[in-house]
Amino acid sequence: MAAVKITVFNNGPLRVEPADAIEMYDGAGNKYDLTGKPGISLCRCGASSKKPFCDGTHKTCGFQSTETAIVG
Repeated sequence: MAAVKITVFNNGPLRVEPADAIEMYDGAGNKYDLTGKPGISLCRCGASSKKPFCDGTHKTCGFQSTETAIVG
C-alpha cells in the first residue's frame, strides 16, 4: 500500500494523497466514497459548502493559517 501524504497548504486546505489509500467516515460511521479520486482536500476554514471537503471558500472568507513543521 502507498504511503499517505498530507500537505498543509498555507491559508488553505489539507490535501490527502492518494485518496485510495485511506478510509474516511462521518460521525455516524458512514463511509465516504473516495473511489477514483487521486486525492482529497479537507476544509480547514469552516466555511466550505461541501464540508468536510474544500470548495475554495478559504480564498474569499479571510482564512489565514500558516503552520510550519517542527524540525528536530
